[in-house]
Amino acid sequence: MSFSIAELFNQHFEEKFDLHEHYLNNQMVRVLRTIGYDRNYKKAIGQYLYDDNNHEYLDLLSGFGVFAIGRNHPTVISALQETLTLELPNLVQMDVSLLSGLLAKEILKTTPDNLEKMFFCNSGTEAVEAAIKFARYTTKRPRIVYCEHGYHGLTMGSLSLNGEEIFREGFGPLLPHCSSVPFNDLDALEKALSTKDVAAFIVEPIQGKGVNLPSDNYLPEVERLCKKYGTLFVADEIQTGIGRTGKFWAIDHWNIKPDMILMAKALSGGFVPVGGVAMTTKIMDTVFNRMDRAVVHGSTFSKNNMAMAAGLASLHVIHEQKLVENSAKVGEDIINSINAMSGKYEFLKEARGKGSMIAIEFQSPKSLGLKAAWAMLEAANKGLFCQMITIPLFKEHRILSQVAGHGMNVVKLLPPLTLTQKDRDWIVDSFDKTIADTHNVTGSIWSLGKNLASHALKNKK
Repeated sequence: MSFSIAELFNQHFEEKFDLHEHYLNNQMVRVLRTIGYDRNYKKAIGQYLYDDNNHEYLDLLSGFGVFAIGRNHPTVISALQETLTLELPNLVQMDVSLLSGLLAKEILKTTPDNLEKMFFCNSGTEAVEAAIKFARYTTKRPRIVYCEHGYHGLTMGSLSLNGEEIFREGFGPLLPHCSSVPFNDLDALEKALSTKDVAAFIVEPIQGKGVNLPSDNYLPEVERLCKKYGTLFVADEIQTGIGRTGKFWAIDHWNIKPDMILMAKALSGGFVPVGGVAMTTKIMDTVFNRMDRAVVHGSTFSKNNMAMAAGLASLHVIHEQKLVENSAKVGEDIINSINAMSGKYEFLKEARGKGSMIAIEFQSPKSLGLKAAWAMLEAANKGLFCQMITIPLFKEHRILSQVAGHGMNVVKLLPPLTLTQKDRDWIVDSFDKTIADTHNVTGSIWSLGKNLASHALKNKK
């Protein structure tokens, strides 16, 4: 009897949500059904999703940044198909692989010249775990410092560096000797580092939760302070890297040289999970300093041929299609176009970001009627106003977006780097119409707002 994924998919297509309710996270299904996101997608190409009625959706989440080159890119598919048919030796554990060497070489062409070694793993959170271990071993120091509101993953070590309490609650005790400082606060950082027991300062160049941008001198000063106090400077580029911000690495906006760069997400092409740590030779040679320590840290599947092939093909696509440049150009246009609306919409505070990492922030208005409506939502659940933006964007304009974090009035866009002028117009026009609707407190969008507030108050009880 033959085995066919296509047959399985078609046979059970209508059972997706039922299967998840019975065998997986049923709360996720409840969320999707409550807010009306329970669509059955049948196809995905580039930046577009297609449901069972062949409606086209513009995906501005890209799998939380995974699909930087878009979904189902033919170049990556071809590379993976070819890899499968070559009968290559794979995961020969008493050996080293060719493809991982080639991918390391290609990645290190893009990094600052002080980074000369690569370590591969399976995900972003594994890259963070590796950085914690490597920093402690290299410096012989215990402490790790991170930023408030930062996000570095959900495994236990990474969770210990997570600046959002909702992810940490109930999972303690966490990794000891981890402490936070405010993002963009150099005085607080210097105070933390001056004890000279900090192994590493791990920071996102642009914070993902809220898309918080640093001041122009922040990261250069971080580099200086880390050198001054003997702390390793670790740039978490898992979300910001590989073209996302209009430079290949976000650190390139500030011309800095960290001791490690953490990467994942976009490197996979959206097919096979892969993460990595680029580091100095000193760190690599300190951790793996003897033959009996050659396997002191690793991961069984980390350098598998499929992941390495996906990484090589993805880098090829990014360079060949000039997606970094496209990210910078289209992203800047979207940010400027939305900011141009601020004069006519009281709720709109600003659009900000770099490249294809964009935040649209909303604020309390000045006029009394709008102010009372805003206060009603905030009393029910802080940040609820943004659901009044993202839900109509999805239901009425077929745009998939997200609230940037818990308790904040920020909508976040993290689209593929392949957006066209048509997509740009789709985004700007849809935001214009949706924000305009929120300024009519007797309109249907505020019926949605009242329902959201009612659900939020019930959940509090």
